[in-house]
Amino acid sequence: MRTRDVTRGSARLWAVLFLTPVLVFLSPIPHSPSPAAWAAALGQRQVLPSGMVLLVSERRTVPIVTATMLIQAGAISDPPDRVGLANLTAELLTQGTTTRTATQISEAIEFVGGSLSVEAGQDVTTVTLSVLSRDLDLGLDLLADILLNPTFAPEEIQRKVQEVLAGIKRKQEDPGEVSAEAFAALVFGSHPYGRPVEGIEASVPTIARDDLVKFHEAYYRPNRTIMAVVGDVSLPDLTRRLEVRLGGWKPGGPNVPPPPPPAQLARPVVRTIQRDVTQANINLGHLGVTRDNPDYYAIQVMNYILGGGGITSRLTATIREEKGWAYDVGSAFIPDKYAGTFNVSLQTKNEVAQDAVEAVLAEIRRIREQPVGGDELKDAKAYLTGSYPLRLDTSSKIVRLLASIEYFGLGLDYVDRYPGLINAVTAADIQRVAQKYLTPDRYALAVVADLTKAKIKP
Repeated sequence: MRTRDVTRGSARLWAVLFLTPVLVFLSPIPHSPSPAAWAAALGQRQVLPSGMVLLVSERRTVPIVTATMLIQAGAISDPPDRVGLANLTAELLTQGTTTRTATQISEAIEFVGGSLSVEAGQDVTTVTLSVLSRDLDLGLDLLADILLNPTFAPEEIQRKVQEVLAGIKRKQEDPGEVSAEAFAALVFGSHPYGRPVEGIEASVPTIARDDLVKFHEAYYRPNRTIMAVVGDVSLPDLTRRLEVRLGGWKPGGPNVPPPPPPAQLARPVVRTIQRDVTQANINLGHLGVTRDNPDYYAIQVMNYILGGGGITSRLTATIREEKGWAYDVGSAFIPDKYAGTFNVSLQTKNEVAQDAVEAVLAEIRRIREQPVGGDELKDAKAYLTGSYPLRLDTSSKIVRLLASIEYFGLGLDYVDRYPGLINAVTAADIQRVAQKYLTPDRYALAVVADLTKAKIKP
């Protein structure tokens, strides 16, 4: 059984992997099926009487069932004085129930070669189960038990608090994590997205058992849950099995209004952090867009050209190939439910850190001011539409794709519509969204470096 300390990077990994436009999925249909065939085969959707949304993609070729649940019980619901509450709740779900100890849960799932994990993120907590189809009943028994009957035993709370605190301290030893966390704080300010999912050293020890029980009672509800399942099981069969185990799971929970949107930066803001390191860790950017933004697809094509296209991107061509300042540099628009970020990240020698920052800003200005070339646009579209049938090649990836499609209301025909949405983007669209959503004169810059050598300008 896997339980993980949640860092800001892993908390946002779900968004990076499954909310970007390179969305693909495993299909048993050979020889590059058409998008229409993919859409038809993607899955079935049903809303259960409890309000839980169930999506099932039946795949009989391998006797495995993989399930992912997205529960609206993420860190965004943490009280300001209890930052880390959602994460600690998630960490403790597998640490004992009214019928099983943590050891019994772990041994039961490992004995059948399965996995069961829980991870809190900014917006949702993700519960993941994978078992052989012959062991599905056991897997669902364990899943239902940890969801409905956690005990939050005091000794387990104390142990987990110490583990989380140790993880927070380890993060402070990683210059990349420190830079990313500082960047988020600059961009989001007092918005919940500016807070670490795992909490801070001052807040985590103050979380009491009563806080955990109340959070679980309020937010772990079926009407706040999406369950996506891929594998050797049918929708009717799975519905029957779930009714036996989760039929008594009652809907409810608070009607939580969305947080106020974070404020746009009015000017450049810079935070520099001293570390005795040979490489400066740089994060530069600002607020981005939410997933429902109508310009989302034009933004993703634009970003592919700017810095999201790996070795073919402009940032790589300038900073890595031409200047030789960094091995890896990239940019991303990362959408979350209520806000998003645009971020350029790189590592470079301390001595050229300021030069690299200026080169990044120059490339951002160039894509705003000059139309992209026809070949650049053609190559970006070809990659974004051509790569997505090749990248999601496991059941665990398709199950998260299904869940994200439901969470963001994209519809099961999304893979059918996606190529057309990308191919409709024009060079004029690229320049328009670059001018609208890139602000090289109003950015956040977080740098962890040997500041005596980096000479970062305020």
